[in-house]
Amino acid sequence: MTNIILLGPPGAGKGTQARKLVEQRYMIQLSTGDMLREAKTSGTEMGKKVAAVMDAGNLVTDEIVIGLIEEKLTGDAKGGFIFDGFPRTLPQADALTKLMDKIGASLDAVIEMRVDDEALVARITARSTCGDCGEVYNDATKPQPADGKCSNCGSSNFQRRADDNEDSLKTRLMAYYKQTSPLIGYYYAKDQLSSVNGLGEIGDVAGEINAILD
Repeated sequence: MTNIILLGPPGAGKGTQARKLVEQRYMIQLSTGDMLREAKTSGTEMGKKVAAVMDAGNLVTDEIVIGLIEEKLTGDAKGGFIFDGFPRTLPQADALTKLMDKIGASLDAVIEMRVDDEALVARITARSTCGDCGEVYNDATKPQPADGKCSNCGSSNFQRRADDNEDSLKTRLMAYYKQTSPLIGYYYAKDQLSSVNGLGEIGDVAGEINAILD
């Protein structure tokens, strides 16, 4: 079983690579957003806490997110877990380390998806996704199929994120560099950090990640 964190700014390709790892290595992707939405409707004690906080319009605490992660980590996952969107801050990284120690689990790799900001902005503003399966397209490098149907699932439900524009992306990048980029030094100091070229072809990036995990 392998547990990893994918680090990188918005648009670096973390979601795409996580889906590949799920398909190829039977890992489970732990997305904080998905976990919160699932918990809100679960009816469990933790779910009721999440629902109360979210319904009040408040931010969910790190303690609650760690509780949700603990529930997942103590379940059955032969392939291991991919942390997606967590940790975002140094206190969250410390909390995750304590949780892994508590349950006797290990963090096997932290993979930084390195990007050039200008190239990233150009890529993201050209990005669209299939709303049904999540397949990613790009006007320049991987246009939507001419027949208007997703090459992966056949859907015609193509979408562009409202915040995939230059101004919004620069705001999101600033938040990443202020809050999350310190994690690169944190995990480097713990000898857990590896880096890949996040702007490479999807298959090449996947190959670099697999080489780290193997």
